[in-house]
Amino acid sequence: MAMLKVEHISRSFGPLQVLKDFSLEFPEGEITAILGPSGCGKTTLLNIMAGLLEADQGKVGTTDQVSYLFQEPRLLPWLTIEGNITLVLQEKIPNREIKERVNENLEATGLSEYADYYPSQLSGGMLQRAAMARAFSYDAPLLLMDEPFKSLDMKTRYRLIDDFLLLWRRKPRTVIMVTHDVREAVILGGKIVVLSEKPPTVLGEYQNKRDSKELLPGDVSDLEVKILRLLLEN
Repeated sequence: MAMLKVEHISRSFGPLQVLKDFSLEFPEGEITAILGPSGCGKTTLLNIMAGLLEADQGKVGTTDQVSYLFQEPRLLPWLTIEGNITLVLQEKIPNREIKERVNENLEATGLSEYADYYPSQLSGGMLQRAAMARAFSYDAPLLLMDEPFKSLDMKTRYRLIDDFLLLWRRKPRTVIMVTHDVREAVILGGKIVVLSEKPPTVLGEYQNKRDSKELLPGDVSDLEVKILRLLLEN
């Protein structure tokens, strides 16, 4: 399987060393979930891969086309939901295809009837659903996700996770996601990476056959227990 790589990446903010000689591989066309303590450099790594930050040294083997799903939806309040999605497609695909793609992803996320609503008129879960529709409307080969389900209640979170997997299975792409939630990582991640405190090292890597239909909020899998023990021991 082809891989995306970051090799020997270092990044400091003044005297604070966040990443030091850090390397990691990400299988193309798969979801990699990254777990680790708060402040260990996970978001910094994503931002370097997105081109939002420069590494002090090292090599980033990534792509110029990247979608980014943040903790908050980051929708423009003066545009409708349809307008927010349309905006990222302008000058990327022919105008005749934009409407079709927007409608397809609004339908897939259950937002068709809210296309003409403004962000202020929707709930937090619906806003994140709209952000997800926007991310999948733009056909970037790499999708970065920084705890996009973090602020949602449990029921909304698991519904959104299921919706995400449905979208991803329809149009697979390489996904690198950061999370603090082991359950979330086990449901979504085909590869799961556990990091140490900053500057991080890789404590463990796991290959995972997952299906969100088989792992409900009340269940605990063997893999989840193994990862939790690793995090607690370190």
